[in-house]
Amino acid sequence: QVQFVESGGGLVQPGGSLTLSCVVSGITFRGYVLGWYRQVAGRQRDMVAQITPSGRITYSDSVKGRFTISRDNAKKMVYLQMNTLKPEDTAVYFCNVRQLGNNFWGQGIQVTVSS
Repeated sequence: QVQFVESGGGLVQPGGSLTLSCVVSGITFRGYVLGWYRQVAGRQRDMVAQITPSGRITYSDSVKGRFTISRDNAKKMVYLQMNTLKPEDTAVYFCNVRQLGNNFWGQGIQVTVSS
C-alpha cells in the first residue's frame, strides 16, 4: 500500500517562500518519477515540477526560476522549494509518484498566497 505524508503548506504573503515535503512509503522509491502538481477548484490538475530517477528535472513555465524540486532517495522524500510566491500560485498541491503503469497521488496540501 502506497502512503504519502505531505507537509509544509499554509498561508504566505506575496513574495514569500514555502517548502513542501512529501514522504512516500510502500514503493521502491528510487525507480519512480516524482512530481508535484497543483489544482485550483474547478480546473484541471497541472504539473508543476517533476524529477526522474536519473535526476532530470522539468518545470512548468509558470514556476521556472522560482521553484526547485529535489529528491532524497534514502529518506524517500521529495521536496518543492517555492520562492517569490504569487497569488496565482494559490492551489492545492499534490505529490505524485509514477512508474510505467503505476501512478499514485498524495492527499494534497493547501498553499495560499495572499496579503
